[in-house]
Amino acid sequence: MRKPFVAGNWKMHGSKAMIAELLTGLTAGWKQADSVDVAVCPPAIYIDYVRRTLGSAPIAVGAQNMSDQPAYGAFTGEISAPMLKEFDCRYVILGHSERRALYGEDDDFIARKVEVALDAKLTPILCVGETLEEREAGITERVIERQLQAVIDRVGGEAFGDIVIAYEPVWAIGTGKTATPEQAQAVHAFIRERIAMLSADAAERMIIQYGGSVKPNNAEALFSQPDIDGGLIGGASLKAEDFLAICNAAAKVKG
Repeated sequence: MRKPFVAGNWKMHGSKAMIAELLTGLTAGWKQADSVDVAVCPPAIYIDYVRRTLGSAPIAVGAQNMSDQPAYGAFTGEISAPMLKEFDCRYVILGHSERRALYGEDDDFIARKVEVALDAKLTPILCVGETLEEREAGITERVIERQLQAVIDRVGGEAFGDIVIAYEPVWAIGTGKTATPEQAQAVHAFIRERIAMLSADAAERMIIQYGGSVKPNNAEALFSQPDIDGGLIGGASLKAEDFLAICNAAAKVKG
């Protein structure tokens, strides 16, 4: 049985004071580590501070992005997978819709990053998802297929047993809109079925998170779906009470 996984993507938010307050709330309130994996993904500059502040708390640390270059070199402003590993990062978010839309990262570029992360023994959180225009055009599955295929071509189907997928309908991020549990489940099932065509074992082990405006009031309904294994949480991860409520919802229905 897959262990649910909830990760907080802090995006470009944070200060030492804010992080200290948030982590104090999370470490005091999180009591169900045996049933749910939890991670926080701060801006890169705060990764070490977060890791030291968490101490022995059962909350992992992830990065929001990394270079497609596998090692050190003359790549000003970039952060490599080995650098993240040195600071005990376990996860790295790759292909987030904001990286695709705002910074021009295409499917092949993201697939290279996934390969580099896997080679470094980091767990990629690979984001896939469609825009509102693509959903209304009825091509959601075609878009997801294209995004997955770029990674399949580079690392193969078996590797997906070590990849977390985050389905993020772009139209539901930061808009207050959320796919219905049934809409989200349909896409999650499609993703698992696509990987099962290559490796039934990888598909069964693969964690698929939902990443479209998960809130305390909708988390339980979303996580009750058979192929939704947790969430990649944006704004709600910045409030300890809300993030804990979402984690507890995962424990209630999946743990």
